Amino acid sequence: MTVRWRKSTHSGGVNDQHCVELKRLERGVGVRDSKDPEGGHLTLTPTEFGSLVSWIKRREP
Repeated sequence: MTVRWRKSTHSGGVNDQHCVELKRLERGVGVRDSKDPEGGHLTLTPTEFGSLVSWIKRREP
């Protein structure tokens, strides 16, 4: 199974400082900086990822 990274719909153009990509992994979700794809990624459990998304949504302007 080939898994591809998916860029966040909230990521903007080339000058956007907050570009992230997500990928479903066997044991969770991978999160990486789309401007530095070779820089590694975080692996979050589904519970951790859900908590992160909830935390971000509470802080959006």
